[in-house]
Amino acid sequence: MTTLPFALNHMTTPGLPLGAFFELAKSLGISSVEIRNDLSGNAIIDGTPAKDVAALASRNGITIISINALQRFNEWDSDRQKEAGELIAYARDCGAKALVLVPVNDGSGQADSERQANLREALAALKPMLESAGIIGLVEPLGFEICSLRSKTEAVEAIKAVGGESTFRLVHDTFHHHLAGEPATYPEMTGLVHISGVTDRRVAVSDLRDSHRVLVDQDDLLDNVGQIRRLRAEGYAGPLSFEPFAAEVHAVADPAAAIRQSVDHIQTRI
Repeated sequence: MTTLPFALNHMTTPGLPLGAFFELAKSLGISSVEIRNDLSGNAIIDGTPAKDVAALASRNGITIISINALQRFNEWDSDRQKEAGELIAYARDCGAKALVLVPVNDGSGQADSERQANLREALAALKPMLESAGIIGLVEPLGFEICSLRSKTEAVEAIKAVGGESTFRLVHDTFHHHLAGEPATYPEMTGLVHISGVTDRRVAVSDLRDSHRVLVDQDDLLDNVGQIRRLRAEGYAGPLSFEPFAAEVHAVADPAAAIRQSVDHIQTRI
């Protein structure tokens, strides 16, 4: 049985300092991680220099596959440009391979033609910034009904329109893929897969939120196993990164055991 290329997003254990998070990944035999810029009291938000993060990763034999994330990336203005520049520089200096790009998710910027134009403007501006730093931009459509970028097809069209095929990739998030209800997947354009499960049958799909996202187990309603199988059958061979947001996952006493259980569950079914 081929070992699947699992990765760990720091959202799996947001209470752990970066060093402990890297050690946890290492103890699970996982060498790829995503770090975040939205965890208070943690790198990046606490001002830890990028070179210190790089040294910590190196000491633990860890590859930082992404920084998660530049928020509202498709609302391009001088503030976004400044933030993008800082995050891209941090990614380069800490050894991260990519920067996740998250769209506006508050009900604005959704009008037809407006949202496509906004997306292309942002991608065109980000392209030279990412290229000069050697960083990949990971575009992540979100399935929420209020999101300004729900469609992978729309994302791919915009990437091609700005000639960004070698600079940008998609994030296939199993939760958001389910919510968006768009059957299309673009394995050849996919650079990262985020995995999380939902087990609460009482919640309508349109009412699902990040707080419902748990580790994938036998009660998963999102068909993570089916989604992963399909992506891999179609040629995707990249990382499968755990990204559960639920408070009950964050509060678990033995995260290593919980993650191992989820790894085993997926591994035995793929």
